[in-house]
Amino acid sequence: MIEHFPPGLLLVIIGLLLPFVSVLWKRVLLLAGPMLVLLLVWTLPLGTSSSVMFLEYQLAPLEITVLGRLFATVFALMAFAGALYALNQAKTLELSAAMIYAGSAIGVALCGDLFSMFVFWEVMTLGSTLVLWAAGTDSAWKASFRYLMVHLFGGVVLMVGIVAHVYASGSIEFGPIGLSHWSGYLILAGFLVNAGAPPFSAWIADAYPEASPSGSVFLSAFTTKTAVFTLMICFAGTTALIYIGLYMVFYGIIYALLENDMRRILAYSIVNQVGFMITAIGIGSELALNGAAAHAFAHIIYKGLLLMAAGSVLYQTGKRKCSDLGGLFQSMPLTTLYGTIGALAISSVPFTSGFVTKSLETAAAAHERLAWVWFLLLAASAGVFLHAGIKFPWFVFFQKDSGLRPADPPATMRWAMALFSALCIGIGLVPQLFYQILPYPVSYQPYTLSHLVTQFQLLLFAGAAFFVLLPMMKRTLTISLDFDWFYRRLFPSVVERGSVAFVHWDQRLRQSCVALVYRMLDFLALHLPEARLSRTRLTSSMVMWVAVILTGYLTLSFV
Repeated sequence: MIEHFPPGLLLVIIGLLLPFVSVLWKRVLLLAGPMLVLLLVWTLPLGTSSSVMFLEYQLAPLEITVLGRLFATVFALMAFAGALYALNQAKTLELSAAMIYAGSAIGVALCGDLFSMFVFWEVMTLGSTLVLWAAGTDSAWKASFRYLMVHLFGGVVLMVGIVAHVYASGSIEFGPIGLSHWSGYLILAGFLVNAGAPPFSAWIADAYPEASPSGSVFLSAFTTKTAVFTLMICFAGTTALIYIGLYMVFYGIIYALLENDMRRILAYSIVNQVGFMITAIGIGSELALNGAAAHAFAHIIYKGLLLMAAGSVLYQTGKRKCSDLGGLFQSMPLTTLYGTIGALAISSVPFTSGFVTKSLETAAAAHERLAWVWFLLLAASAGVFLHAGIKFPWFVFFQKDSGLRPADPPATMRWAMALFSALCIGIGLVPQLFYQILPYPVSYQPYTLSHLVTQFQLLLFAGAAFFVLLPMMKRTLTISLDFDWFYRRLFPSVVERGSVAFVHWDQRLRQSCVALVYRMLDFLALHLPEARLSRTRLTSSMVMWVAVILTGYLTLSFV
Protein backbone atom coordinates (compact mmCIF):
# COMPACT_ATOMS: atom_id res chain seq x y z
CA MET A 1 0.00 0.00 0.00
CA ILE A 2 1.31 3.47 -0.90
CA GLU A 3 1.39 5.41 2.38
CA HIS A 4 2.87 8.60 0.91
CA PHE A 5 2.12 9.96 -2.54
CA PRO A 6 5.28 10.16 -4.73
CA PRO A 7 5.80 13.89 -5.40
CA GLY A 8 6.87 13.37 -9.00
CA LEU A 9 3.48 11.88 -9.87
CA LEU A 10 1.89 15.23 -9.06
CA LEU A 11 3.69 16.85 -12.00
CA VAL A 12 2.75 13.91 -14.22
CA ILE A 13 -0.92 14.40 -13.33
CA ILE A 14 -0.63 18.14 -13.95
CA GLY A 15 0.87 17.42 -17.35
CA LEU A 16 -2.07 15.18 -18.22
CA LEU A 17 -4.58 17.83 -17.07
CA LEU A 18 -3.12 20.83 -18.92
CA PRO A 19 -4.86 20.21 -22.28
CA PHE A 20 -8.26 20.23 -20.57
CA VAL A 21 -8.13 23.38 -18.40
CA SER A 22 -8.49 27.08 -19.13
CA VAL A 23 -5.55 29.37 -19.79
CA LEU A 24 -5.71 30.80 -16.27
CA TRP A 25 -5.70 27.39 -14.60
CA LYS A 26 -2.95 26.26 -16.94
CA ARG A 27 -0.69 29.05 -15.69
CA VAL A 28 -1.59 28.34 -12.07
CA LEU A 29 -0.82 24.65 -12.41
CA LEU A 30 2.44 25.24 -14.29
CA LEU A 31 3.83 27.59 -11.64
CA ALA A 32 2.27 26.21 -8.47
CA GLY A 33 2.81 22.53 -9.31
CA PRO A 34 6.64 22.51 -9.18
CA MET A 35 6.63 24.62 -6.01
CA LEU A 36 4.21 22.22 -4.35
CA VAL A 37 6.43 19.31 -5.36
CA LEU A 38 9.43 21.12 -3.89
CA LEU A 39 7.51 21.62 -0.65
CA LEU A 40 6.57 17.93 -0.52
CA VAL A 41 10.17 16.88 -1.15
CA TRP A 42 11.40 18.88 1.83
CA THR A 43 8.39 18.15 4.06
CA LEU A 44 8.83 14.39 3.90
CA PRO A 45 11.61 13.40 6.33
CA LEU A 46 14.64 11.41 5.23
CA GLY A 47 13.96 7.69 5.20
CA THR A 48 10.30 8.11 4.29
CA SER A 49 9.21 5.32 1.96
CA SER A 50 6.12 3.76 0.46
CA SER A 51 5.66 0.25 -0.83
CA VAL A 52 3.22 -1.64 -3.00
CA MET A 53 3.10 -5.33 -3.94
CA PHE A 54 3.42 -6.23 -7.60
CA LEU A 55 3.36 -9.95 -8.41
CA GLU A 56 5.79 -11.33 -5.82
CA TYR A 57 7.89 -8.19 -5.49
CA GLN A 58 7.56 -5.31 -3.07
CA LEU A 59 8.02 -2.10 -5.04
CA ALA A 60 9.17 1.15 -3.46
CA PRO A 61 7.89 4.01 -5.67
CA LEU A 62 8.96 6.49 -2.96
CA GLU A 63 12.12 6.52 -0.89
CA ILE A 64 13.55 9.81 0.39
CA THR A 65 17.35 9.88 0.50
CA VAL A 66 19.80 12.77 0.78
CA LEU A 67 21.02 12.35 -2.79
CA GLY A 68 17.53 11.81 -4.18
CA ARG A 69 16.21 14.90 -2.40
CA LEU A 70 19.07 16.98 -3.83
CA PHE A 71 18.28 15.94 -7.40
CA ALA A 72 14.51 16.21 -6.89
CA THR A 73 15.04 19.77 -5.59
CA VAL A 74 16.90 20.98 -8.65
CA PHE A 75 14.50 19.12 -10.97
CA ALA A 76 11.56 20.94 -9.34
CA LEU A 77 13.38 24.29 -9.62
CA MET A 78 14.04 23.58 -13.28
CA ALA A 79 10.39 22.68 -13.87
CA PHE A 80 9.30 25.98 -12.31
CA ALA A 81 11.84 28.18 -14.12
CA GLY A 82 11.28 26.34 -17.41
CA ALA A 83 7.52 26.76 -17.10
CA LEU A 84 7.93 30.45 -16.30
CA TYR A 85 10.19 30.88 -19.33
CA ALA A 86 7.78 29.00 -21.61
CA LEU A 87 4.57 30.34 -20.10
CA ASN A 88 3.45 32.65 -22.92
CA GLN A 89 5.18 31.18 -25.97
CA ALA A 90 5.15 27.38 -25.75
CA LYS A 91 2.45 25.08 -27.10
CA THR A 92 0.20 23.18 -24.73
CA LEU A 93 1.67 19.90 -25.98
CA GLU A 94 5.16 21.03 -25.05
CA LEU A 95 4.12 22.26 -21.60
CA SER A 96 2.17 19.09 -20.89
CA ALA A 97 5.03 16.87 -22.04
CA ALA A 98 7.53 18.95 -20.05
CA MET A 99 5.60 18.45 -16.81
CA ILE A 100 5.40 14.70 -17.42
CA TYR A 101 9.10 14.73 -18.25
CA ALA A 102 10.05 16.61 -15.09
CA GLY A 103 7.72 14.57 -12.89
CA SER A 104 9.15 11.27 -14.12
CA ALA A 105 12.71 12.56 -13.54
CA ILE A 106 11.73 13.39 -9.95
CA GLY A 107 10.21 9.91 -9.75
CA VAL A 108 13.57 8.35 -10.68
CA ALA A 109 15.31 10.44 -8.00
CA LEU A 110 12.84 9.43 -5.29
CA CYS A 111 12.23 5.72 -5.92
CA GLY A 112 13.79 2.74 -4.18
CA ASP A 113 13.49 -0.21 -6.56
CA LEU A 114 14.67 -1.00 -10.07
CA PHE A 115 11.22 -1.67 -11.52
CA SER A 116 9.79 1.69 -10.42
CA MET A 117 12.96 3.37 -11.65
CA PHE A 118 12.55 1.75 -15.06
CA VAL A 119 8.91 2.80 -15.38
CA PHE A 120 9.75 6.43 -14.58
CA TRP A 121 12.79 6.16 -16.88
CA GLU A 122 10.68 5.15 -19.87
CA VAL A 123 7.94 7.71 -19.16
CA MET A 124 10.72 10.28 -19.14
CA THR A 125 11.74 9.12 -22.62
CA LEU A 126 8.21 9.56 -23.95
CA GLY A 127 7.83 13.00 -22.34
CA SER A 128 11.14 14.28 -23.70
CA THR A 129 10.35 12.97 -27.18
CA LEU A 130 7.08 14.91 -27.17
CA VAL A 131 8.86 18.05 -25.96
CA LEU A 132 11.14 17.79 -28.97
CA TRP A 133 8.32 16.89 -31.37
CA ALA A 134 6.22 19.85 -30.14
CA ALA A 135 8.56 22.28 -31.95
CA GLY A 136 6.47 21.47 -35.02
CA THR A 137 9.24 21.63 -37.61
CA ASP A 138 10.34 18.94 -40.03
CA SER A 139 13.83 18.88 -38.54
CA ALA A 140 12.38 18.51 -35.04
CA TRP A 141 10.18 15.60 -36.12
CA LYS A 142 13.13 13.78 -37.68
CA ALA A 143 15.33 14.52 -34.68
CA SER A 144 12.60 13.29 -32.30
CA PHE A 145 12.37 10.01 -34.21
CA ARG A 146 16.15 9.47 -34.02
CA TYR A 147 16.08 10.50 -30.35
CA LEU A 148 13.34 7.99 -29.62
CA MET A 149 15.18 5.17 -31.39
CA VAL A 150 18.37 5.80 -29.41
CA HIS A 151 16.54 5.87 -26.08
CA LEU A 152 14.34 2.89 -26.83
CA PHE A 153 17.51 0.97 -27.61
CA GLY A 154 18.99 2.12 -24.30
CA GLY A 155 15.75 1.18 -22.54
CA VAL A 156 15.78 -2.34 -23.99
CA VAL A 157 19.40 -2.84 -22.91
CA LEU A 158 18.56 -1.51 -19.44
CA MET A 159 15.49 -3.72 -19.06
CA VAL A 160 17.38 -6.87 -20.08
CA GLY A 161 20.06 -5.99 -17.56
CA ILE A 162 17.52 -5.39 -14.79
CA VAL A 163 15.72 -8.69 -15.43
CA ALA A 164 19.02 -10.59 -15.49
CA HIS A 165 20.16 -8.84 -12.31
CA VAL A 166 16.92 -9.63 -10.48
CA TYR A 167 17.07 -13.26 -11.65
CA ALA A 168 20.70 -13.61 -10.50
CA SER A 169 20.44 -11.76 -7.19
CA GLY A 170 16.76 -12.05 -6.28
CA SER A 171 16.74 -8.37 -5.31
CA ILE A 172 15.04 -5.40 -6.96
CA GLU A 173 16.70 -2.84 -4.69
CA PHE A 174 17.81 0.34 -6.44
CA GLY A 175 21.28 0.42 -4.92
CA PRO A 176 24.91 -0.47 -5.64
CA ILE A 177 25.16 -3.05 -8.42
CA GLY A 178 28.73 -3.08 -9.72
CA LEU A 179 30.12 -5.24 -12.49
CA SER A 180 30.45 -8.62 -10.76
CA HIS A 181 27.76 -10.12 -13.04
CA TRP A 182 27.21 -9.59 -16.76
CA SER A 183 23.84 -7.99 -16.04
CA GLY A 184 25.71 -5.08 -14.45
CA TYR A 185 27.37 -4.28 -17.76
CA LEU A 186 23.98 -4.06 -19.48
CA ILE A 187 22.54 -1.81 -16.77
CA LEU A 188 25.63 0.39 -16.97
CA ALA A 189 25.30 0.60 -20.76
CA GLY A 190 21.61 1.56 -20.45
CA PHE A 191 22.48 4.39 -18.07
CA LEU A 192 25.38 5.59 -20.22
CA VAL A 193 23.17 5.90 -23.31
CA ASN A 194 21.09 8.49 -21.46
CA ALA A 195 24.25 10.18 -20.20
CA GLY A 196 25.47 10.74 -23.76
CA ALA A 197 28.52 8.51 -23.39
CA PRO A 198 30.40 7.20 -26.46
CA PRO A 199 29.43 6.10 -29.03
CA PHE A 200 26.04 7.75 -28.40
CA SER A 201 27.25 11.23 -27.46
CA ALA A 202 25.99 12.75 -30.71
CA TRP A 203 22.28 12.33 -29.93
CA ILE A 204 22.41 15.36 -27.61
CA ALA A 205 23.67 17.78 -30.26
CA ASP A 206 21.45 16.13 -32.86
CA ALA A 207 18.23 16.53 -30.85
CA TYR A 208 18.34 19.37 -28.33
CA PRO A 209 19.00 22.25 -30.79
CA GLU A 210 15.96 21.24 -32.86
CA ALA A 211 13.51 21.84 -30.02
CA SER A 212 11.70 25.12 -29.48
CA PRO A 213 13.47 27.88 -27.50
CA SER A 214 11.83 26.67 -24.31
CA GLY A 215 11.92 22.99 -25.24
CA SER A 216 15.72 22.90 -25.33
CA VAL A 217 15.76 24.38 -21.80
CA PHE A 218 13.66 21.48 -20.48
CA LEU A 219 15.65 18.90 -22.41
CA SER A 220 18.99 20.08 -21.03
CA ALA A 221 18.04 19.38 -17.43
CA PHE A 222 16.59 15.94 -16.88
CA THR A 223 17.74 13.07 -19.10
CA THR A 224 21.49 13.35 -18.66
CA LYS A 225 21.24 14.29 -14.97
CA THR A 226 19.01 11.34 -14.09
CA ALA A 227 21.68 9.21 -15.75
CA VAL A 228 24.29 10.86 -13.51
CA PHE A 229 22.06 10.15 -10.50
CA THR A 230 21.60 6.47 -11.36
CA LEU A 231 25.33 6.04 -12.00
CA MET A 232 26.03 7.52 -8.56
CA ILE A 233 23.60 5.09 -6.97
CA CYS A 234 24.65 1.92 -8.80
CA PHE A 235 28.22 2.31 -10.05
CA ALA A 236 30.13 4.72 -7.80
CA GLY A 237 33.83 3.88 -7.82
CA THR A 238 33.75 1.99 -11.14
CA THR A 239 37.16 2.83 -12.59
CA ALA A 240 36.03 2.52 -16.22
CA LEU A 241 33.86 5.60 -15.70
CA ILE A 242 36.97 7.75 -15.27
CA TYR A 243 38.08 6.98 -18.83
CA ILE A 244 34.57 7.32 -20.25
CA GLY A 245 34.12 10.65 -18.48
CA LEU A 246 37.43 12.06 -19.68
CA TYR A 247 36.58 11.08 -23.25
CA MET A 248 33.30 12.99 -22.95
CA VAL A 249 35.06 16.00 -21.44
CA PHE A 250 37.37 16.53 -24.40
CA TYR A 251 34.91 15.32 -27.02
CA GLY A 252 32.50 18.07 -25.94
CA ILE A 253 35.19 20.74 -25.97
CA ILE A 254 36.51 19.89 -29.44
CA TYR A 255 33.12 19.76 -31.12
CA ALA A 256 31.88 22.88 -29.33
CA LEU A 257 34.92 24.82 -30.56
CA LEU A 258 34.25 23.67 -34.13
CA GLU A 259 30.52 24.47 -34.04
CA ASN A 260 28.79 27.50 -35.60
CA ASP A 261 25.26 26.93 -34.26
CA MET A 262 24.94 28.57 -30.82
CA ARG A 263 22.57 25.93 -29.45
CA ARG A 264 24.75 23.09 -30.75
CA ILE A 265 27.69 24.71 -28.95
CA LEU A 266 25.72 24.48 -25.71
CA ALA A 267 24.54 20.95 -26.51
CA TYR A 268 28.10 19.73 -26.95
CA SER A 269 28.91 21.57 -23.73
CA ILE A 270 26.37 19.34 -21.95
CA VAL A 271 28.40 16.28 -23.00
CA ASN A 272 31.53 17.99 -21.71
CA GLN A 273 30.02 18.87 -18.33
CA VAL A 274 28.45 15.44 -17.81
CA GLY A 275 31.91 14.03 -18.53
CA PHE A 276 33.24 15.87 -15.46
CA MET A 277 30.48 14.30 -13.34
CA ILE A 278 31.06 10.77 -14.66
CA THR A 279 34.78 11.09 -14.05
CA ALA A 280 34.06 12.03 -10.44
CA ILE A 281 31.67 9.09 -10.08
CA GLY A 282 34.44 6.81 -11.34
CA ILE A 283 36.81 8.19 -8.68
CA GLY A 284 34.14 7.24 -6.16
CA SER A 285 35.35 8.95 -2.97
CA GLU A 286 32.95 10.92 -0.79
CA LEU A 287 34.50 14.19 -1.96
CA ALA A 288 34.21 13.10 -5.60
CA LEU A 289 30.57 12.06 -5.22
CA ASN A 290 29.79 15.34 -3.47
CA GLY A 291 31.46 17.05 -6.43
CA ALA A 292 29.40 15.12 -8.98
CA ALA A 293 26.15 15.88 -7.14
CA ALA A 294 27.00 19.56 -6.60
CA HIS A 295 28.16 19.96 -10.20
CA ALA A 296 24.94 18.35 -11.50
CA PHE A 297 22.87 20.74 -9.38
CA ALA A 298 24.80 23.82 -10.52
CA HIS A 299 24.97 22.65 -14.12
CA ILE A 300 21.21 22.35 -14.48
CA ILE A 301 20.90 25.98 -13.39
CA TYR A 302 23.66 27.63 -15.41
CA LYS A 303 23.13 25.49 -18.52
CA GLY A 304 19.42 26.25 -18.31
CA LEU A 305 20.33 29.94 -18.07
CA LEU A 306 22.62 29.74 -21.11
CA LEU A 307 19.95 27.98 -23.17
CA MET A 308 17.38 30.54 -22.03
CA ALA A 309 19.66 33.29 -23.31
CA ALA A 310 20.23 31.44 -26.59
CA GLY A 311 16.51 30.71 -26.86
CA SER A 312 15.72 34.38 -26.30
CA VAL A 313 18.03 35.33 -29.16
CA LEU A 314 16.42 32.72 -31.39
CA TYR A 315 12.93 33.79 -30.32
CA GLN A 316 13.64 37.46 -31.09
CA THR A 317 15.76 37.11 -34.23
CA GLY A 318 14.91 33.73 -35.74
CA LYS A 319 18.67 33.09 -36.16
CA ARG A 320 20.85 30.52 -34.44
CA LYS A 321 24.20 30.58 -36.26
CA CYS A 322 27.02 32.59 -34.72
CA SER A 323 28.04 33.83 -38.18
CA ASP A 324 24.63 35.59 -38.45
CA LEU A 325 24.73 37.18 -35.00
CA GLY A 326 26.73 39.76 -33.08
CA GLY A 327 26.28 43.19 -31.57
CA LEU A 328 23.09 42.19 -29.77
CA PHE A 329 24.25 43.75 -26.49
CA GLN A 330 23.12 47.08 -27.92
CA SER A 331 19.44 46.16 -28.00
CA MET A 332 19.28 43.09 -25.68
CA PRO A 333 21.20 44.29 -22.60
CA LEU A 334 19.38 42.09 -20.06
CA THR A 335 19.74 38.94 -22.16
CA THR A 336 23.42 39.77 -22.62
CA LEU A 337 23.85 40.20 -18.86
CA TYR A 338 22.09 36.95 -17.98
CA GLY A 339 23.89 35.01 -20.70
CA THR A 340 27.23 36.36 -19.51
CA ILE A 341 26.47 35.31 -15.92
CA GLY A 342 25.71 31.80 -17.17
CA ALA A 343 28.94 31.80 -19.18
CA LEU A 344 30.95 32.89 -16.14
CA ALA A 345 29.31 30.21 -13.98
CA ILE A 346 30.02 27.35 -16.40
CA SER A 347 33.63 28.61 -16.63
CA SER A 348 34.06 28.35 -12.84
CA VAL A 349 34.81 32.04 -12.41
CA PRO A 350 35.18 32.81 -8.66
CA PHE A 351 32.01 33.93 -6.85
CA THR A 352 29.79 31.88 -9.18
CA SER A 353 28.26 28.44 -8.63
CA GLY A 354 30.63 26.66 -11.01
CA PHE A 355 33.66 27.72 -8.98
CA VAL A 356 32.43 26.17 -5.73
CA THR A 357 31.00 22.97 -7.25
CA LYS A 358 33.29 21.86 -10.07
CA SER A 359 36.37 22.40 -7.91
CA LEU A 360 35.16 19.59 -5.61
CA GLU A 361 35.78 17.15 -8.47
CA THR A 362 39.30 18.34 -9.28
CA ALA A 363 40.16 18.38 -5.58
CA ALA A 364 38.92 14.79 -5.28
CA ALA A 365 41.27 13.71 -8.07
CA ALA A 366 44.16 15.38 -6.25
CA HIS A 367 43.24 13.82 -2.89
CA GLU A 368 43.14 10.35 -4.47
CA ARG A 369 46.62 10.97 -5.98
CA LEU A 370 45.28 10.71 -9.53
CA ALA A 371 47.65 13.35 -10.86
CA TRP A 372 46.94 12.66 -14.53
CA VAL A 373 43.18 12.93 -13.96
CA TRP A 374 43.67 16.19 -12.04
CA PHE A 375 45.81 17.61 -14.84
CA LEU A 376 43.32 16.65 -17.58
CA LEU A 377 40.38 18.09 -15.64
CA LEU A 378 42.30 21.30 -15.09
CA ALA A 379 43.15 21.54 -18.78
CA ALA A 380 39.52 20.81 -19.63
CA SER A 381 38.43 23.69 -17.40
CA ALA A 382 40.37 26.03 -19.68
CA GLY A 383 38.61 24.44 -22.66
CA VAL A 384 35.23 25.08 -21.07
CA PHE A 385 36.10 28.76 -20.69
CA LEU A 386 37.09 28.85 -24.36
CA HIS A 387 33.90 27.40 -25.85
CA ALA A 388 31.18 28.34 -23.36
CA GLY A 389 32.68 31.13 -21.31
CA ILE A 390 34.01 33.25 -24.16
CA LYS A 391 32.98 31.85 -27.54
CA PHE A 392 29.24 31.73 -26.91
CA PRO A 393 28.75 35.28 -25.50
CA TRP A 394 31.42 36.81 -27.76
CA PHE A 395 30.01 35.62 -31.08
CA VAL A 396 26.36 35.98 -30.09
CA PHE A 397 26.32 39.29 -28.21
CA PHE A 398 29.54 41.07 -29.13
CA GLN A 399 32.09 40.61 -32.01
CA LYS A 400 30.94 42.25 -35.27
CA ASP A 401 27.73 44.26 -35.54
CA SER A 402 25.23 42.09 -37.39
CA GLY A 403 22.84 45.00 -37.79
CA LEU A 404 20.14 43.18 -35.83
CA ARG A 405 18.34 45.26 -33.21
CA PRO A 406 15.87 42.96 -31.44
CA ALA A 407 14.53 43.89 -28.03
CA ASP A 408 14.87 41.75 -24.92
CA PRO A 409 12.32 38.91 -24.78
CA PRO A 410 8.94 39.09 -22.99
CA ALA A 411 8.78 39.56 -19.23
CA THR A 412 8.29 35.93 -18.17
CA MET A 413 11.36 34.89 -20.14
CA ARG A 414 13.41 37.64 -18.48
CA TRP A 415 12.13 36.69 -15.01
CA ALA A 416 13.20 33.07 -15.50
CA MET A 417 16.69 34.18 -16.54
CA ALA A 418 16.89 36.55 -13.58
CA LEU A 419 15.97 33.73 -11.18
CA PHE A 420 18.68 31.41 -12.46
CA SER A 421 21.22 34.25 -12.56
CA ALA A 422 20.53 34.95 -8.89
CA LEU A 423 21.00 31.25 -8.06
CA CYS A 424 24.30 31.12 -9.97
CA ILE A 425 25.65 34.05 -7.95
CA GLY A 426 24.01 33.08 -4.66
CA ILE A 427 25.51 29.57 -4.59
CA GLY A 428 28.88 31.04 -5.49
CA LEU A 429 28.78 33.63 -2.72
CA VAL A 430 27.44 31.36 0.05
CA PRO A 431 28.70 27.86 -0.80
CA GLN A 432 28.59 26.50 2.75
CA LEU A 433 24.78 26.71 2.82
CA PHE A 434 24.66 24.72 -0.39
CA TYR A 435 27.21 22.17 0.87
CA GLN A 436 24.87 21.30 3.74
CA ILE A 437 22.44 19.52 1.41
CA LEU A 438 25.10 17.35 -0.27
CA PRO A 439 25.09 13.60 0.48
CA TYR A 440 28.30 13.58 2.57
CA PRO A 441 29.80 16.05 5.09
CA VAL A 442 31.93 18.71 3.38
CA SER A 443 35.05 20.24 4.91
CA TYR A 444 36.30 21.66 1.62
CA GLN A 445 37.01 25.40 1.44
CA PRO A 446 36.81 26.75 -2.13
CA TYR A 447 38.00 30.29 -1.35
CA THR A 448 41.62 29.67 -0.53
CA LEU A 449 44.39 31.87 -1.89
CA SER A 450 46.01 29.05 -3.88
CA HIS A 451 42.70 28.03 -5.47
CA LEU A 452 41.82 31.62 -6.39
CA VAL A 453 45.26 32.29 -7.89
CA THR A 454 45.25 29.02 -9.83
CA GLN A 455 41.78 29.63 -11.24
CA PHE A 456 42.45 33.23 -12.24
CA GLN A 457 45.68 32.18 -13.94
CA LEU A 458 43.84 29.47 -15.82
CA LEU A 459 41.08 31.81 -16.94
CA LEU A 460 43.47 34.59 -17.98
CA PHE A 461 45.59 32.18 -20.00
CA ALA A 462 42.54 30.69 -21.75
CA GLY A 463 41.11 34.16 -22.43
CA ALA A 464 44.38 35.40 -23.89
CA ALA A 465 44.65 32.28 -26.06
CA PHE A 466 41.14 32.84 -27.40
CA PHE A 467 41.76 36.40 -28.51
CA VAL A 468 45.23 35.62 -29.91
CA LEU A 469 43.69 32.84 -31.99
CA LEU A 470 40.54 34.83 -32.78
CA PRO A 471 41.18 34.88 -36.57
CA MET A 472 41.21 31.08 -36.49
CA MET A 473 38.05 31.06 -34.37
CA LYS A 474 36.04 33.01 -36.94
CA ARG A 475 32.76 31.23 -37.60
CA THR A 476 32.07 29.88 -41.08
CA LEU A 477 29.19 27.95 -42.61
CA THR A 478 30.73 24.55 -42.02
CA ILE A 479 29.34 21.26 -40.73
CA SER A 480 31.25 19.04 -38.30
CA LEU A 481 30.65 15.35 -38.95
CA ASP A 482 29.85 13.36 -35.84
CA PHE A 483 28.83 9.79 -35.09
CA ASP A 484 25.19 10.66 -35.80
CA TRP A 485 26.18 10.83 -39.48
CA PHE A 486 26.15 7.04 -39.47
CA TYR A 487 22.49 6.73 -38.47
CA ARG A 488 21.33 9.92 -40.17
CA ARG A 489 23.05 9.42 -43.53
CA LEU A 490 25.09 6.25 -43.94
CA PHE A 491 22.70 3.65 -42.55
CA PRO A 492 19.60 5.03 -44.34
CA SER A 493 21.59 5.18 -47.58
CA VAL A 494 22.84 1.62 -47.16
CA VAL A 495 19.34 0.39 -46.32
CA GLU A 496 17.85 2.23 -49.30
CA ARG A 497 20.42 0.90 -51.76
CA GLY A 498 20.25 -2.53 -50.20
CA SER A 499 16.48 -2.53 -50.58
CA VAL A 500 16.72 -1.56 -54.24
CA ALA A 501 19.32 -4.27 -54.87
CA PHE A 502 17.22 -6.82 -52.96
CA VAL A 503 14.11 -6.02 -55.01
CA HIS A 504 16.13 -6.27 -58.24
CA TRP A 505 17.69 -9.64 -57.37
CA ASP A 506 14.38 -10.89 -55.95
CA GLN A 507 12.71 -10.17 -59.29
CA ARG A 508 15.56 -11.89 -61.16
CA LEU A 509 15.34 -14.91 -58.87
CA ARG A 510 11.58 -15.16 -59.26
CA GLN A 511 11.87 -15.01 -63.06
CA SER A 512 14.58 -17.68 -63.06
CA CYS A 513 12.53 -19.96 -60.82
CA VAL A 514 9.43 -19.58 -62.99
CA ALA A 515 11.46 -20.34 -66.12
CA LEU A 516 13.00 -23.40 -64.44
CA VAL A 517 9.57 -24.71 -63.43
CA TYR A 518 8.26 -24.34 -66.99
CA ARG A 519 11.27 -26.16 -68.36
CA MET A 520 10.77 -29.02 -65.92
CA LEU A 521 7.11 -29.24 -66.84
CA ASP A 522 8.01 -29.34 -70.50
CA PHE A 523 10.56 -32.07 -69.77
CA LEU A 524 8.09 -34.19 -67.81
CA ALA A 525 5.02 -33.53 -69.93
CA LEU A 526 3.25 -36.76 -70.95
CA HIS A 527 0.66 -35.38 -73.32
CA LEU A 528 3.14 -34.19 -75.95
CA PRO A 529 4.65 -36.73 -78.38
CA GLU A 530 8.09 -35.05 -78.25
CA ALA A 531 8.26 -34.99 -74.41
CA ARG A 532 10.95 -37.26 -72.96
CA LEU A 533 8.60 -39.29 -70.76
CA SER A 534 6.19 -39.77 -73.68
CA ARG A 535 8.75 -41.45 -75.95
CA THR A 536 8.81 -45.21 -76.67
CA ARG A 537 11.39 -47.12 -74.56
CA LEU A 538 12.92 -50.60 -74.89
CA THR A 539 11.75 -53.19 -72.37
CA SER A 540 15.36 -53.83 -71.30
CA SER A 541 15.84 -50.16 -70.50
CA MET A 542 12.75 -50.10 -68.26
CA VAL A 543 13.94 -53.21 -66.41
CA MET A 544 17.28 -51.50 -65.76
CA TRP A 545 15.64 -48.38 -64.28
CA VAL A 546 13.34 -50.48 -62.07
CA ALA A 547 16.41 -52.34 -60.77
CA VAL A 548 18.19 -49.02 -60.04
CA ILE A 549 15.22 -47.66 -58.12
CA LEU A 550 14.79 -50.87 -56.14
CA THR A 551 18.50 -50.94 -55.24
CA GLY A 552 18.29 -47.36 -53.99
CA TYR A 553 15.22 -48.12 -51.92
CA LEU A 554 16.83 -51.19 -50.30
CA THR A 555 20.01 -49.19 -49.55
CA LEU A 556 18.05 -46.46 -47.80
CA SER A 557 16.08 -49.06 -45.84
CA PHE A 558 19.22 -50.60 -44.33
CA VAL A 559 20.98 -47.33 -43.54
